[in-house]
Amino acid sequence: MEMTDRPLAITDCEMTGLDPRRHEIIEIGLVLAHPRTLDIIDTLDVKVKPEHIETADPDALKINGYNEGDWKDALTLQVALAQYATKTANGIFTAQNVSSDWSFIDAAFEKTQLWNRLDYHRIDTFAIAWAKLRHSGLKEFNLVSIAEFLGVPKEPLPHRAINGAMCAYEIYKKLMLQ
Repeated sequence: MEMTDRPLAITDCEMTGLDPRRHEIIEIGLVLAHPRTLDIIDTLDVKVKPEHIETADPDALKINGYNEGDWKDALTLQVALAQYATKTANGIFTAQNVSSDWSFIDAAFEKTQLWNRLDYHRIDTFAIAWAKLRHSGLKEFNLVSIAEFLGVPKEPLPHRAINGAMCAYEIYKKLMLQ
């Protein structure tokens, strides 16, 4: 498959903390976009049942609004990641601050032993924004600041993975169509 034909797998994860060796994914949001038209091909919004909530950072849980009730029907990591893997086959992993989300997705693939069929290239919306907007007066390059600068609607609180993925998608479109 030609590189320019690979769909963009715009991904956001909510986690129980920042360390993929100690913390875990509790939600995966995906917007799969056509690489040329940027039309949405598919989405995924899935809650993942934590295995070790006792190791969670309380601040992380506050940010993503984790509570047992909302996660009562959550999928196991194995099932959730299998759905993600099916949808993202041959895709290019794309995210805001790609290293963070990728470190958790990569660790999840390793843990579950599922076949990661994503392309090995990564696209970081932060890096694109930095390249295109560094002389614009924008002082911070986090998702909220970039979205506000570009006129993309603010992500609602608490953070949800699908909302983060959709925001990153809208940012990507605005940056690429400038």
